Amino acid sequence: MEVFPSPLESAKFIAEHSKDVSVDEEGARRVAESLFDKVSAAEFGLAGWKSLHELNPRAADKEAVDWVFLVDTLNFSFWSEQEECKYLVKYKDKTYSGYWSLCAAVNRALDDGIPITSPSYFATMTLDQVRHVFRSDTEVPLPLIEERHRVLNESGIVLLEKFGGSFLTCVKMSEKSAQKLLHIILENFLSYRDEAVFEKKKVSFYKRAQILVADTWSVLEGKGDGSFDDISSLTIFADYRIPQVLVHLKAMKYSEKLMKKLREGALFQSGDKEEVEIRGCSIWCCALICKHLQEVYQKKGQDMHEKINAVLLDYYLWDYARDHRAEMKDIPFHRVRCIYY
Repeated sequence: MEVFPSPLESAKFIAEHSKDVSVDEEGARRVAESLFDKVSAAEFGLAGWKSLHELNPRAADKEAVDWVFLVDTLNFSFWSEQEECKYLVKYKDKTYSGYWSLCAAVNRALDDGIPITSPSYFATMTLDQVRHVFRSDTEVPLPLIEERHRVLNESGIVLLEKFGGSFLTCVKMSEKSAQKLLHIILENFLSYRDEAVFEKKKVSFYKRAQILVADTWSVLEGKGDGSFDDISSLTIFADYRIPQVLVHLKAMKYSEKLMKKLREGALFQSGDKEEVEIRGCSIWCCALICKHLQEVYQKKGQDMHEKINAVLLDYYLWDYARDHRAEMKDIPFHRVRCIYY
């Protein structure tokens, strides 16, 4: 059985050896305190995943789980070279950008009778069919379309050959363990192996693999096959938006040298030292925020271990990033074109 490095242990190691990114413990504590009132609200909770996002599936069934698998298999690289020229998808009189443009394209295809969430369909899709399903309503196409085509075919074949043609089989095999499901994903679906080498040590982030576990938990409302008792063992999903929010909230800091590179629009490669530091430190920073948030509640005599975890914190911060984009304009996000996030 293959051993996969833990994202949390990797993050701790990266944060301890990082040169250009630092986690501000006091800043993390302040963010935790500012979130105190939010935790009891719907926006910081499992219910928010469906109620706040109209494109997510309403049901908690096999089709919804297959929708989640397809979307998270393609959940990478939506940022635009220029802010004014974006990949956009119009769906039901509304225009979506970023990750939501992908969800809109999937729902548009389903409405058009294209069985895009069915592995027997996407395992054999041609590049032209992929281009059609994910067509843009602007001149800007969806980035990395050839990579998306390859990943779709590859993942569909694995589901057909090993799991009876549905990701729900993997979920059932996990026996209500988030870690076991994560391991099944990493062992069988190569595009989810989001790893790097840092200071001669193999480290991991597993952004898409962990978000697939989390979204499965969310779509199944933490019930039945999705009642993972170890959901809090997941970390946040290290992408390009969460680090930006953490720097904005002063829980994380970049060196002047790194900030200069980011402002100049430097394009990093997946696995570059600075990129690994940004992602690793953001995971560790959010682990500290969760820890401090639980401590705040403990002082008030409440045990909130069930209610506070990195998954819900990530969902909250990601939405915060979208809603406060204008305020964060002075903090550039790091640019990487890859299939991992």
